[in-house]
Amino acid sequence: MADVLFAGFALMLVIEGILPFVAPKLWRETFRSLTEMKDGQIRFAGLVSMAVGLAMFALVS
Repeated sequence: MADVLFAGFALMLVIEGILPFVAPKLWRETFRSLTEMKDGQIRFAGLVSMAVGLAMFALVS
């Protein structure tokens, strides 16, 4: 179980590193717009992200 969790975490880091590596200017602008969002908007984005991740996990499990 630990090796699968470690592999999942490693893959997450690879995927999250693609945009700053390929398009740093776009990543910076996206991050800047994220910091200007209200707390509720950020929480909603986090909730949607978690729901999509759980749905994807349920499909592969």
